[in-house]
Amino acid sequence: MSKKIRLLLVDDHAVVRSGLRMLLQAQPDMCIVGEAETGAEAVQQAQHHAPDVVLMDIQMPDMNGIEATKKIKAIAVETAVLALTMHENDKYFFEMLQAGASGYVPKRAAPDDLIHAIHTVNRGEVFLYPSLASRLVQNYLGQADQDDAPTVDNLTPREQEVLTLIADGLTNPEIAEKLVISVKTVDRHRENIMTKLNLHNRVDLVKYALKKGLIELES
Repeated sequence: MSKKIRLLLVDDHAVVRSGLRMLLQAQPDMCIVGEAETGAEAVQQAQHHAPDVVLMDIQMPDMNGIEATKKIKAIAVETAVLALTMHENDKYFFEMLQAGASGYVPKRAAPDDLIHAIHTVNRGEVFLYPSLASRLVQNYLGQADQDDAPTVDNLTPREQEVLTLIADGLTNPEIAEKLVISVKTVDRHRENIMTKLNLHNRVDLVKYALKKGLIELES
């Protein structure tokens, strides 16, 4: 039996935690190792339980989710933090990503979207809720271009295909199936892309693809 994803639930509302607990405990590949209602408690619980994924609210007493995320990532690099919040504005979205969060899901999201997000960040990837992708475009397009920045022309046609599919949110197995290549080949292309373009994570890949027009947002 495969290892279960160990979760820490962080929210100052007991009703929200109760709903999450019911949903996630019903998943055969997930288990809840702890709960916290403040940011400070979240840091303590993360240090004690070393969860795979932390579901993090943002506005909480004592310490907010942004500061808690920074502290958790400082002590538990392998733990993925997934923001689960009612706030969808630019400020919180970018501050959570900059703090080290691997994804951002609004509380209005469907349960299946949350489950998918947990699986995604647990694999070490970044989950970007579709309605929030435009924040990355607006932010990235507002930054000045660097004359010596690497360009998509440095990539092979296959690497451009892989980059586009990564930015569209496909997982490595999904890309492999779509392009009829092995997952190991996708991994190799992905490493080459990040090396050639001097990118460091999936968020950078998505922002780059959006900037270069490799993917488009639905209106």
